[in-house]
Amino acid sequence: MNKQELFENIKKKQSFLCVGLDTDIKKIPEHLLKEEDPIFAFNKAIIDATAPYCIAYKPNLAFYESMGVKGWIAFEKTVEYIKTNYPDQFIIADAKRGDIGNTSAMYARTFFEEMNIDSVTVAPYMGEDSVTPFLTYEGKWVILLALTSNKGSHDFQLTADTEGERLFEKVLRKSQEWANDENMMYVVGATQGRAFEDIRKIVPNHFLLVPGVGAQGGSLEEVCKYGMNSTCGLIVNSSRAIIYADKTENFAVVAGQEAQKVQAQMAEQLKAILA
Repeated sequence: MNKQELFENIKKKQSFLCVGLDTDIKKIPEHLLKEEDPIFAFNKAIIDATAPYCIAYKPNLAFYESMGVKGWIAFEKTVEYIKTNYPDQFIIADAKRGDIGNTSAMYARTFFEEMNIDSVTVAPYMGEDSVTPFLTYEGKWVILLALTSNKGSHDFQLTADTEGERLFEKVLRKSQEWANDENMMYVVGATQGRAFEDIRKIVPNHFLLVPGVGAQGGSLEEVCKYGMNSTCGLIVNSSRAIIYADKTENFAVVAGQEAQKVQAQMAEQLKAILA
């Protein structure tokens, strides 16, 4: 899916919502545990209920890898289900990979060749040769960690050099030598508030994947005020606040209702650029 196709889907659905599939076997409704594949059963129901209101899904690999082979099977089935039934959805493998070049090349092969997923999150700490193997696949996206929403982001990402340049700013500037806004996005946490202003000065046209709205307390209005550009430029993720909104047999219906609420808020925010 290219940048224009992504924007067209945002306009069509009046939404830039990404539903995070952080599916924990210990948190899903108990009645699903009798299913042959409880994780996939949960995901399938969530996807069917939320697909009209979102433009992307983001399975977090940690939740699947924690279950070994069974988890990987559930992950693969989930990806295939989305691709088959909702082909307009942008799929993000939230894997946060990044290693020396030959290892990164194997990670890239996993997600882009074997599984044919649209995008993967990548950690930039090891530099150019750890990222560029992911960029050799036409039509695929790298989503580079830039400024995250966790407390520990202050440990490294916000530290400044002697000239006042913060590490996340260095990542944004340097990585533009490797790719452009047609194949690279950046992770920017919703809790970072007005830092979006500084980020947009460096990457005005890139899409930003924004976690932290919902359970982590980030403000959608603030993210849009400082982070939205003329093509929206935002994919805002919500995980727990949607998928775990209810733990009864009605869980999928409630998840759909929560997604619809977020979509309605996003439609309001989009009016400024779509008028």
